[in-house]
Amino acid sequence: MRKLVIAAALGVLGLSSTAQANVSIFACEPEWGALAKEVGGDKVSVYNATTGAQDPHQIQARPSLIAKARGADLTVCDGAELEIGWLPMILQQADNPKIAVGQPGAFDATNYVHLLEQPSRLDRAEGDIHAAGNPHIQTDPRMMLPISHALAARLAQIDPGDAAYFGQRESDFEKRWTAAIAKWTQEAAPLRGINIAVQHHAWIYMENWLGLHEVVPLEPKPGVPPSSGYLAEVLQKLQATPAKFVIRAAYEDDRPSEFIAEHAGIPAVKLPFTVGGTDGAKDLFSLYEDTISRMLAGLKK
Repeated sequence: MRKLVIAAALGVLGLSSTAQANVSIFACEPEWGALAKEVGGDKVSVYNATTGAQDPHQIQARPSLIAKARGADLTVCDGAELEIGWLPMILQQADNPKIAVGQPGAFDATNYVHLLEQPSRLDRAEGDIHAAGNPHIQTDPRMMLPISHALAARLAQIDPGDAAYFGQRESDFEKRWTAAIAKWTQEAAPLRGINIAVQHHAWIYMENWLGLHEVVPLEPKPGVPPSSGYLAEVLQKLQATPAKFVIRAAYEDDRPSEFIAEHAGIPAVKLPFTVGGTDGAKDLFSLYEDTISRMLAGLKK
């Protein structure tokens, strides 16, 4: 009788007594948390370890992150050493065999796409160099398709009972996403072939997708803050090869790009970089909508 009463109460509330999150996901960055939710639906619970206001390279292994990792069934991360400064410590302290490196519970998105800018030699004197290649694949929405397919398969491996559910959700996402990419590419047509300056060399995938030409980065080496002398060199390069605008990620210090914008007479454009980076980038779809609209607005200034 008590079970009948509970079931009836759930029905009144519009809830299902069988709908529950079977897979607990620790997402290293918001874009992967958003993708995991698209594919996993109400069969997954997602915890984002970082926000759009944080540099994903520079995260502290806080006790709260360790506690979340300790209870996770799956980590969904970028990989390619993006999280090397903090994730290994979290995994060690969490001591959760499910998500240990090499286990089904460890999913790195960069394993399922071709990485650009793989260095021919490793030298830390050259700045923040990633041995596997440039890890910032989320700046090109086309990367999400092979990753979503692989993620659905991994979720099915961890939770076989819901394999059909994950497959259906991934198929639906693929259709909506393919249509969205076509729409975004058409809307961004005015950007094709333009010159841009970038605060940090992190946009190669977006540049390839939209046909942008990066003239100069504002950092002398990746991850190395620019000096006033180097910014003077940047201005000289922009005098020789003008750019339409200079872009930076929302989490970055705005002073270098604002300095260049003022002295080169071009707009400084802040881009979300990930879900939550700007007020307009509320989910995975609006991340790219907001990115394109901000650059198009930069053309008009």
